[in-house]
Amino acid sequence: MTSPTEPPLQSPDFDPGFTRQFDSQLNRAINKDGSFNVHRVGAGWRAFHPWLHVTSMGWSGFLGLVLGLYFLANTAFAFLYFAMDPSQIRGAEDTAGFDRFLNDFFFSAHTLTTVGYGSMAPGGVAGNAVAAIEALAGLMGFAVITGVLIARVSRPSAQIGYSANALIAPFQGSTGLMFRIVNERPNNLVEMKATVLLMTVESVEGRLERRYSPLKLERESVVFFPLPWTVVHPINADSPLFGKTVDDLARLQAEVMIMIKGFDETFSQTVQSRYSYRFDEIICGAKFQPAFRVDQAGSLVVDLKKLGEYQKL
Repeated sequence: MTSPTEPPLQSPDFDPGFTRQFDSQLNRAINKDGSFNVHRVGAGWRAFHPWLHVTSMGWSGFLGLVLGLYFLANTAFAFLYFAMDPSQIRGAEDTAGFDRFLNDFFFSAHTLTTVGYGSMAPGGVAGNAVAAIEALAGLMGFAVITGVLIARVSRPSAQIGYSANALIAPFQGSTGLMFRIVNERPNNLVEMKATVLLMTVESVEGRLERRYSPLKLERESVVFFPLPWTVVHPINADSPLFGKTVDDLARLQAEVMIMIKGFDETFSQTVQSRYSYRFDEIICGAKFQPAFRVDQAGSLVVDLKKLGEYQKL
């Protein structure tokens, strides 16, 4: 049931959350990686959430952060040990200068990770106190890192591949706007559903506004998703694309916004994916080439590299 405060999908006042106001050129609403083309500024420090940040950052950044914190922690404790009398750390008394600092650094690494090889050990109250604090910090720090790592690897996410272009191709005696998607991972996705909107910039009473029109699909859902799915919007008299040329789409700054939702059997959770095609990524008068075949054993083989291959008509 539609909320009484939200216009229905077919209403010209419908707004999916990107605002209808328009005062300057917009590159695209949805980036190629599925993220929204929105940047937040002016947020206070309370808006920063460390857990959310480290679980959503890239793997290279996460590993760099862990190694950096590990190095900084050992360096900080090494300075504390170095500032003490050499007798506080047994096994490091015979060295001086930078060699002693290196011994303190590696002793810190042994203590932080609770390895304790035994070649070096605290030798006084101050050394034991700092080593005890560092051991506790190491246990807590690695517990947090382990929790973040588990959260990252166990977070369900759909790796949906999209064809590089959307096509306007012959379909059932007329034409249709179509694009192709595929599950790039070996896990099973079921009960897939596609929602497609057309965003255009139009002049309304002398001012420019964004308009959002739902694109009715030939088939908006599939039960199983083992093969590429060609999502098709028939361009008939009821379609917002009816009678429009490629030049019209460019003038309207058209963008086809896509939401794919499905159920992941591996994680037993709903996953989703977003994508969009700008007017310059829509090719008229072409059809997709086959992206799967049957091998000699009678099994279907999906070639992910052929997902977006098309032939001009």
